[in-house]
Amino acid sequence: MRFAVIGGTGLIGSQVVKNLNAAGHEAIPHSQSTGVDVISGQGLDEAVAGADVVVNLTNSPTFDEASPAFFQTSMDNLLAAARKGGVGHFVILSIVGTDQVPELDYYQAKALQEHILAAGPIPYSIVRATQFMEFMDAAMSWTADADTVRLPATPIQPIAAKDVANAVAEVAAGTPLNGIHNVAGPEVFPLDELGRITLSHKGDNRTVVTDPTAGMFAAVKGDVLTDKHAHLAPTRYADWLS
Repeated sequence: MRFAVIGGTGLIGSQVVKNLNAAGHEAIPHSQSTGVDVISGQGLDEAVAGADVVVNLTNSPTFDEASPAFFQTSMDNLLAAARKGGVGHFVILSIVGTDQVPELDYYQAKALQEHILAAGPIPYSIVRATQFMEFMDAAMSWTADADTVRLPATPIQPIAAKDVANAVAEVAAGTPLNGIHNVAGPEVFPLDELGRITLSHKGDNRTVVTDPTAGMFAAVKGDVLTDKHAHLAPTRYADWLS
């Protein structure tokens, strides 16, 4: 099959392209660097022409109140181009629990993206993943200083980016789900404990202070960012660190 992978040069997209091509398909990466702009629409018709499947892995440049507009415009443009091009399957990557955290603009924006896709004209699949292991350093940096890192005890089920890419590629090569496939890491940690594990591995002597008001994940109530019923990926956090 032929795949147009929009956002195909990023962390997940580049691995999805590699996986699909290794499986004998033709996966072509598209991004702003290749002349494709999902907001202006530049290059979209050409990018999806002849594709059996569109995989949209583009992301909002911000995580704030501007993010819903990004997903509204990009999805409208992509769906119009895909419909014109006769695409038979449209895949996006979303977040486990995205519809259960109304306090976060970015999660509302991802829920909007899912709704636009489900209401659109093309058979679709949504892959929801838990938090990427690769984002742990960024999550700590939001509330860190020279001596401490403040983190809430929000339950997190971290997943390696390579496992997310495997799931996206597998779903994209299959029959449209017209629904959601959840993937998650094999272990659940309180975010503050995950911070301590990470700093210890790096030989970083800063102290993690449990602060229920610190950072973006402070707005998350309960364990909605975890899913014990999800497909569990194989990579454990300690193995990923090493």
